[in-house]
Parts: sequence; C-alpha cells; structure tokens
Amino acid sequence: MDAIEAVAIGAASVAAGGINAMVGSGTLITFPTLLAFGYSPVLANVSNNIGLVPGSLSAAYGYRRELKGQLRRVLIFGSGSLIGGLIGAILLLQLPSSTFDAVVPALILLACLLVVLQPRLNKWLAKRENHGEKDGGVPMWCGVAAAGVYGGYFGAAQGVLLMGLFGSFLKDDLQRLNAVKNVLASIVNGVAAVVFVCVADVDWWAAGVIAVGSTIGGLVGARVGRKLPPVVLRGLIVVVGLTASVVLLAT
Repeated sequence: MDAIEAVAIGAASVAAGGINAMVGSGTLITFPTLLAFGYSPVLANVSNNIGLVPGSLSAAYGYRRELKGQLRRVLIFGSGSLIGGLIGAILLLQLPSSTFDAVVPALILLACLLVVLQPRLNKWLAKRENHGEKDGGVPMWCGVAAAGVYGGYFGAAQGVLLMGLFGSFLKDDLQRLNAVKNVLASIVNGVAAVVFVCVADVDWWAAGVIAVGSTIGGLVGARVGRKLPPVVLRGLIVVVGLTASVVLLAT
C-alpha cells in the first residue's frame, strides 16, 4: 500500500465511520474506494467489514446516553443480529465468488435507493412514534435477523433497513432507536469479522487503515448527530454507489 492509497482509504474510512453513526451506509464509501485501487470484490468486502468494526463500536459508544434503559431490547435484538450476521458471513464464504460479483451491483443499487428514500423513512418514523408496540415481538426479531444476514453478507445501508424496521414495530424516540441501530450493526459486523479472520483472506493493511479512520469518524459522527446536512451525505453516497455499480457492471 503506497501513501496515496493509504490517504485515500483513510479519508474514505473517516467519512464512512461518521456516515455509519448518523445514516448507516458508510460501506458505500469504503467499499468502492477499495475496488478503485484494484481489490477484488470479496477481498474488499472482507477487509472493509473487519476495518469498520471499531468504527461501529465507537459510534455505539458515542450514543451511550441514548442507550440507557434499553438493555433488554439490545439483548433480544442482539441475538437476532448475531445469528443473522453469522449466516450472512458464511454465505459470503460458501457461495462462489462469481455469485458475489453478480449480486454486489444490485445490492449497491438497493442501498442507494434506501439512502435516497431515507427522508421519507424518517418522516414515516416520526409519524409512527406513538403507534408502534414496545418490542415488536417475533416479527421484529425476524426482521432484525434478516437485516443481520444482509449485513453479514454485504452490509451497505444495513442501518437504514434497521431504522425502517424500527419504525414499523417500535414505539420510541428516534435518537434512542438510532443508538440501538449502532449497537446491532456492531454485533453483525463483529461476528462476521470473527468468521472472516478465522477462514478468509484479509488485507490487513487496508483493514487497519479503515479501522483507525472509521473509529475517528464514528466518534465524530456520533457527536455531531444530525447537525450535518443529510442531503450532502446522501448525495455523496449515491454518487459513489452508482459509480461503483456502473464500474462493476461494465467489467
């Protein structure tokens, strides 16, 4: 890894850590950046996942005040995220790499669509704050587990998926829900990272640079919350994601 590559990946990881804390789509920054420097899709995904784990943890730490009184919820949903993330990571390693090459453009496009729709999701969430059930029951747990499978396999916009689920089934303040989202994303990324470390090829230089950058970004993102213009962040994510999709489809 040369200096230019390290700086570029480091800058992308800081942005990804901050975006993950606030929006939940940071993979759309770091993953295409790794692809641009010649990493194969699977290697990029594995290294990126491992590197983003510290960033997810720092974002969760930044929202620790909003997590007060939510231990039961975190434990219940965390079990779904743990199981789902494990299944997703295994699917990534067991399915042929050609399968990943084929589905990644579609996953990125789906994630971009979710990011574009996020303002409507947020409005929907706000309207539903007083209508959801306390914990959502089995349907909510299954939805969290399914989001974990997606997150373990690829992960972009996992946070948006979770916030949409929360709006469907839970009654609570949006900031508290966002705090839980960060914890669940940490669990999914963490269990997938354990699997990848044990059995997959990892570019440790890339993972290390992303880890440092995403940790910084996660802390900053949690601190500033929603003070940064979300339209700018969404626009950047969509542009990078669409560019990556076009490049992948063309190769």
